[in-house]
Amino acid sequence: MAEPDLNLLIALDILLSDGSVAGAARRLGLSASAMSRTLTRLRDTTGDRLLVRAGRKMVLTPHAEALRQRTRGAVEAAQSVLRPSQTVLDLSTLRRDFTIRTNEGFVEQFGADLIAAASAEAPQVRFRFAPKPEKTSTPLREGSIDLEIGVLGEMGPEVRLQALFRDHFVAVVRKGHPLQKVRKVSAKQYVAYGHVVASRRGVANGPIDAALATLGLERTVVAVVPGFPAALAIARTSDLIALVPSACLWQQAPTPGSDTLHAFDLPVSTGTFTVSQLWHPRLEADPAHRWLRQLVLRVCRRHDPNERIP
Repeated sequence: MAEPDLNLLIALDILLSDGSVAGAARRLGLSASAMSRTLTRLRDTTGDRLLVRAGRKMVLTPHAEALRQRTRGAVEAAQSVLRPSQTVLDLSTLRRDFTIRTNEGFVEQFGADLIAAASAEAPQVRFRFAPKPEKTSTPLREGSIDLEIGVLGEMGPEVRLQALFRDHFVAVVRKGHPLQKVRKVSAKQYVAYGHVVASRRGVANGPIDAALATLGLERTVVAVVPGFPAALAIARTSDLIALVPSACLWQQAPTPGSDTLHAFDLPVSTGTFTVSQLWHPRLEADPAHRWLRQLVLRVCRRHDPNERIP
């Protein structure tokens, strides 16, 4: 019996994770026709259709669904066997691109210090910051990102995590706003002005609205923007109130525009939340990845004025 072509294993992994011949072709750098021929070979080898058309898209067969995790594990095992040994990590010669998925608020607040700290220790390391349109562990499982930073969502039991800092929401207005002169803003004063809300999914309401509702109050959301930096930019030049994590205002030193905003405590409680870094267990013992996690933790703790997590 002829030995199977192990190159097909990588193609199978991409096809099963992408669920599209065209998408797999792009990721593998092949033409659509070449990818179609590869799918034909995979069908012959496995004895299953693997991908079948359902309307305008392709879907996995039950056998393909059963193979998906096994295929991913086999590819990861092969990659670990062929990866050069790094028992001793030399940061001065380390050449590595790390992809970190997080929101733009984290990049704006911590990105410059993270890059500077990394460059001082490992000058040939490069960061790629990827957007986070939704909370899912798929990019971590597939290896398209190295690290996820944010509030824990539905990430799956196998994902490792480490708390970076705890945070809470604050209200922010422009300097000179009428509420700046109020020592303690009441709930009625808070809802008397329009609001700008940050939401990746375009959702206008949140925990603060539920808390206000218990008092018989409702705020007026005038605008919904995709991120906290945009909310702050609008609040800076209007009478709207922005709702942002206090970390958006942590500064090592004043930056242009940082003295044009005034923050105050919310008139109702919304609780605290924990920002964590998450990674796949296959990278747990990787020396370079372990250095990256320690670096992120150190930079975040240096910024946190409260150092609330030991």
